[in-house]
Amino acid sequence: MGIAQRYGPVRLRSAGYWLATAAVAAELAVGGIWDIARLPYVRDLVTHLGYPPYFLVLLGSWKVLGAIALLAPRRALVKEWAYAGAFYTYTGAIVSHLTTGYDRGEVWLLAILAVLTVLSWALRPPSRRMHHLGRL
Repeated sequence: MGIAQRYGPVRLRSAGYWLATAAVAAELAVGGIWDIARLPYVRDLVTHLGYPPYFLVLLGSWKVLGAIALLAPRRALVKEWAYAGAFYTYTGAIVSHLTTGYDRGEVWLLAILAVLTVLSWALRPPSRRMHHLGRL
Protein backbone atom coordinates (compact mmCIF):
# COMPACT_ATOMS: atom_id res chain seq x y z
CA MET A 1 0.00 0.00 0.00
CA GLY A 2 1.39 3.40 -1.00
CA ILE A 3 1.83 6.24 1.42
CA ALA A 4 -0.90 8.31 -0.32
CA GLN A 5 -3.37 5.44 0.02
CA ARG A 6 -2.41 4.88 3.62
CA TYR A 7 -2.63 8.48 4.83
CA GLY A 8 -5.12 9.93 2.31
CA PRO A 9 -8.25 9.48 4.48
CA VAL A 10 -6.47 11.00 7.48
CA ARG A 11 -5.42 14.04 5.46
CA LEU A 12 -8.88 14.39 3.93
CA ARG A 13 -10.48 14.19 7.39
CA SER A 14 -8.01 16.75 8.76
CA ALA A 15 -8.60 19.10 5.84
CA GLY A 16 -12.37 18.78 6.23
CA TYR A 17 -12.09 19.45 9.95
CA TRP A 18 -9.97 22.56 9.52
CA LEU A 19 -12.04 23.98 6.66
CA ALA A 20 -15.31 23.53 8.59
CA THR A 21 -13.77 24.80 11.83
CA ALA A 22 -12.19 27.84 10.17
CA ALA A 23 -15.50 28.78 8.53
CA VAL A 24 -17.47 28.45 11.78
CA ALA A 25 -14.83 30.20 13.90
CA ALA A 26 -14.54 33.04 11.37
CA GLU A 27 -18.29 33.57 11.29
CA LEU A 28 -18.51 33.44 15.08
CA ALA A 29 -15.64 35.94 15.45
CA VAL A 30 -16.77 38.40 12.78
CA GLY A 31 -20.46 38.03 13.65
CA GLY A 32 -19.66 38.43 17.33
CA ILE A 33 -17.70 41.62 16.72
CA TRP A 34 -20.55 42.98 14.58
CA ASP A 35 -23.00 42.09 17.36
CA ILE A 36 -20.91 43.75 20.06
CA ALA A 37 -20.51 46.86 17.87
CA ARG A 38 -24.27 46.79 17.25
CA LEU A 39 -23.86 47.64 13.60
CA PRO A 40 -27.09 49.17 12.24
CA TYR A 41 -27.79 46.22 9.91
CA VAL A 42 -27.36 43.69 12.72
CA ARG A 43 -29.32 45.79 15.22
CA ASP A 44 -32.21 46.17 12.75
CA LEU A 45 -32.19 42.45 11.97
CA VAL A 46 -32.29 41.44 15.64
CA THR A 47 -35.02 43.98 16.40
CA HIS A 48 -37.15 42.70 13.50
CA LEU A 49 -36.69 39.16 14.82
CA GLY A 50 -38.13 40.32 18.16
CA TYR A 51 -35.02 40.47 20.33
CA PRO A 52 -33.94 43.52 22.37
CA PRO A 53 -30.82 45.37 21.17
CA TYR A 54 -28.91 44.60 24.39
CA PHE A 55 -29.09 40.92 23.44
CA LEU A 56 -26.46 41.64 20.78
CA VAL A 57 -23.70 42.39 23.29
CA LEU A 58 -24.40 39.18 25.21
CA LEU A 59 -24.66 37.04 22.06
CA GLY A 60 -21.65 38.70 20.44
CA SER A 61 -19.47 38.16 23.49
CA TRP A 62 -20.32 34.45 23.58
CA LYS A 63 -19.69 34.15 19.84
CA VAL A 64 -16.20 35.64 20.12
CA LEU A 65 -15.38 33.39 23.08
CA GLY A 66 -16.73 30.40 21.13
CA ALA A 67 -14.47 31.20 18.16
CA ILE A 68 -11.47 31.36 20.46
CA ALA A 69 -12.44 28.08 22.14
CA LEU A 70 -12.78 26.25 18.81
CA LEU A 71 -9.33 27.32 17.65
CA ALA A 72 -7.41 27.03 20.93
CA PRO A 73 -5.53 23.82 21.68
CA ARG A 74 -6.81 21.39 24.30
CA ARG A 75 -9.74 22.35 26.57
CA ALA A 76 -12.07 19.70 25.13
CA LEU A 77 -14.94 20.48 27.50
CA VAL A 78 -14.85 24.16 26.57
CA LYS A 79 -14.89 23.15 22.89
CA GLU A 80 -17.96 20.97 23.48
CA TRP A 81 -19.75 23.99 24.96
CA ALA A 82 -18.63 26.15 22.03
CA TYR A 83 -19.96 23.62 19.51
CA ALA A 84 -23.27 23.44 21.37
CA GLY A 85 -23.51 27.22 21.57
CA ALA A 86 -22.79 27.66 17.86
CA PHE A 87 -25.33 24.98 16.92
CA TYR A 88 -28.00 26.54 19.17
CA THR A 89 -27.22 29.99 17.78
CA TYR A 90 -27.60 28.92 14.15
CA THR A 91 -30.64 26.70 14.60
CA GLY A 92 -32.27 29.30 16.87
CA ALA A 93 -31.68 31.95 14.22
CA ILE A 94 -33.25 29.67 11.60
CA VAL A 95 -36.36 29.24 13.75
CA SER A 96 -36.48 33.00 14.43
CA HIS A 97 -36.33 33.80 10.72
CA LEU A 98 -38.92 31.20 9.77
CA THR A 99 -41.26 32.14 12.61
CA THR A 100 -41.19 35.87 11.97
CA GLY A 101 -40.89 35.60 8.19
CA TYR A 102 -38.21 38.29 8.30
CA ASP A 103 -35.23 38.02 5.94
CA ARG A 104 -35.82 34.37 5.05
CA GLY A 105 -33.00 34.62 2.53
CA GLU A 106 -30.54 34.12 5.41
CA VAL A 107 -31.97 30.71 6.35
CA TRP A 108 -29.87 28.81 3.79
CA LEU A 109 -26.64 30.41 5.09
CA LEU A 110 -27.61 29.64 8.70
CA ALA A 111 -28.37 26.03 7.72
CA ILE A 112 -24.94 25.71 6.07
CA LEU A 113 -23.29 27.10 9.22
CA ALA A 114 -25.22 24.62 11.39
CA VAL A 115 -24.07 21.76 9.14
CA LEU A 116 -20.47 23.02 9.19
CA THR A 117 -20.63 23.15 13.00
CA VAL A 118 -21.74 19.51 13.15
CA LEU A 119 -19.13 18.56 10.54
CA SER A 120 -16.34 20.25 12.51
CA TRP A 121 -17.48 18.49 15.68
CA ALA A 122 -17.70 15.09 13.96
CA LEU A 123 -14.31 15.39 12.23
CA ARG A 124 -12.34 16.79 15.17
CA PRO A 125 -9.10 14.93 15.88
CA PRO A 126 -8.65 12.80 19.01
CA SER A 127 -6.58 15.55 20.64
CA ARG A 128 -9.66 17.81 20.58
CA ARG A 129 -12.13 15.26 21.93
CA MET A 130 -13.32 14.70 25.46
CA HIS A 131 -12.08 11.23 26.38
CA HIS A 132 -12.78 11.50 30.06
CA LEU A 133 -13.30 14.23 32.61
CA GLY A 134 -9.67 14.10 33.77
CA ARG A 135 -8.50 15.76 30.52
CA LEU A 136 -10.34 19.05 30.69
